[in-house]
Amino acid sequence: MSTNKSHIYTLSLTEKILYGILYGVSYTVSLLPFWILYRLSDLCYLIAYYLVRYRRKLVRKNLVDSFPEKDAKEIIKIEKRFYQWLCDYLFETIKLLSISKDEMMRRMEFRGIEKMNSAAAENRSCAVYVGHYCNWEWVTSTQLWMPENMIGTQVYHVLENKVFDKFFLHIRSRWKMVSIPMAEILRRVAQYHRDNQSVGIGYLSDQAPFWNNIHHWTNFLNHDTPVLTGAEKITKRFDDKVVYFDISRPKRGYYVLDVIELADHSKDIPDYEVTEAYFKVLEQSIRRQPEFWLWTHNRWKRTREEYNKLAATGAFNMMPIEENKN
Repeated sequence: MSTNKSHIYTLSLTEKILYGILYGVSYTVSLLPFWILYRLSDLCYLIAYYLVRYRRKLVRKNLVDSFPEKDAKEIIKIEKRFYQWLCDYLFETIKLLSISKDEMMRRMEFRGIEKMNSAAAENRSCAVYVGHYCNWEWVTSTQLWMPENMIGTQVYHVLENKVFDKFFLHIRSRWKMVSIPMAEILRRVAQYHRDNQSVGIGYLSDQAPFWNNIHHWTNFLNHDTPVLTGAEKITKRFDDKVVYFDISRPKRGYYVLDVIELADHSKDIPDYEVTEAYFKVLEQSIRRQPEFWLWTHNRWKRTREEYNKLAATGAFNMMPIEENKN
């Protein structure tokens, strides 16, 4: 199967030149050993945190609101560690362009993968819930650990910039991960089931849904939070097994991923229980090592009060159904 056959680009000459420059520079950087990449990351941190002050106000607000029990000293400590990790994440992602299979498996260890393998043995599929936590780009190495009869896929948010979209698709397909645009996910999953093909489908479900895609709210990190429920609807429709990828970072440049089973058969579980279970374990991961979640994301920009006002005026009926790009 073609890795990303939905993405056949016709780039303009300028876009081809820009892509060539982006890829060439990034690939050259990726050839550097990790210790040099992390020195570059240290420099990047100083610039991003102290000079550019990239989204500092938003990060501080998110941390303070999420951890009211922590004092200012603790918040600032987490904040600085977050920016250090964010810069590491950038260079670790670039490293995907050239890292070897053996080194990838040594630095991203999967534990409990037999929970997915058992589904593959029954020719069933797995819904894999992931958060923007630790290095989610390295999760694209899942295919290296799964049985050959199970295809690794992920829901993909198409970027408006074709150059960067093509670049990230290339990175994410390095280990044969299939990226499926959000608008196509239901059709593609249905086709896999019709073909009797076992798949592991990755859902990054900790983003803010668009107004007319809000169907459920939960308490998450001390916030009344609107959540995406599309993954659960698809999962229950096909009775997929549901797992969560719980990632930790024992030391710089190394991650451990534990596969946690949330549901064996999902179709008979009451609505929103799978979503609730996901946000519960995700919060546990974040509270364990809070510096590794994406605090620059404006996760709580939609409030229930605003939602109720829009619903009362019938505004949702006039909104186009859009792919979530937050």
